[in-house]
Amino acid sequence: MILTQIPKFPTPQTLHFFKFPKPKTLITSILSTTPNSPQSPPILTIPDQTHLQLPLETLFIPPDTDVDPNSIDGARILKGSNIVLSEYARDVEVKVAEFVKSSVSAEQCPDDGLPEFALVGRSNVGKSSLLNSLVRRKKLALTSKKPGKTQCINHFRINDSWYLVDLPGFGYAVAPQALRKDWERFTKDYFLKRSTLVSVFLLVDASIPARNSDLEYASWLGQNQIPMTLIFTKCDKRKKRKNGGKRPEENVQDFMKLIQEFFHSSPPWIMTSSVTNQGREEILLHMAQLRNYWLKH
Repeated sequence: MILTQIPKFPTPQTLHFFKFPKPKTLITSILSTTPNSPQSPPILTIPDQTHLQLPLETLFIPPDTDVDPNSIDGARILKGSNIVLSEYARDVEVKVAEFVKSSVSAEQCPDDGLPEFALVGRSNVGKSSLLNSLVRRKKLALTSKKPGKTQCINHFRINDSWYLVDLPGFGYAVAPQALRKDWERFTKDYFLKRSTLVSVFLLVDASIPARNSDLEYASWLGQNQIPMTLIFTKCDKRKKRKNGGKRPEENVQDFMKLIQEFFHSSPPWIMTSSVTNQGREEILLHMAQLRNYWLKH
């Protein structure tokens, strides 16, 4: 399926996914497990370590952000991502996190008008672990070795000013088929009706090759103009070459090549690991700039 529309952020003023012409110039996105300080956003450099080569056209440039393609080496790129940092990346630190409620429909969700970010992905992709890592609390969201434990729309209020939302996983959850269909129905209903949803963060396991279910979910979000950021999880896992396995960064590149046929321009993406905390600060910075732009407009 080919998407004919670029996803939009649900605000009065559309957030555009900017594109450059297709140049030959490449930039480097650093793959580092060292967290960045929110006060000192990462600056693009080319150190002696594993890295991805990114064409300029694959960058995600937030609105109200000027980037000169002739001096792109000086642009601020979040590590292990394709995201340019903007002036809206502030108030990043998570000081307070609390569970608020579980809902089974968009109508039951909190109605206080606070912006929110929804986490969704295949069962066992690491949603709850990522949520706990973001807030630095081991048991805020229940983790389990049995996939499919998240069965409701779970709202967690952050700093009394915005929400993280944990949604039921899709895929091979150990649950009756009728119940899985209910999860899919109220999850997609939530995406379509929730006016305070700033962005969906679709989690994809980077330790394995791309799955059709992930590609189909991403294409559905795009087709319905629901803003999406790809979060590649389990980037600390390394497959043995002799067994035909690929490194996480290779799986990321393969996934983005497959998904480019769904979108006019590349969606934002970040590489993460809940084991090493890789990507934690980058996710919070990205959420901050989207949230602050959403609040302003």
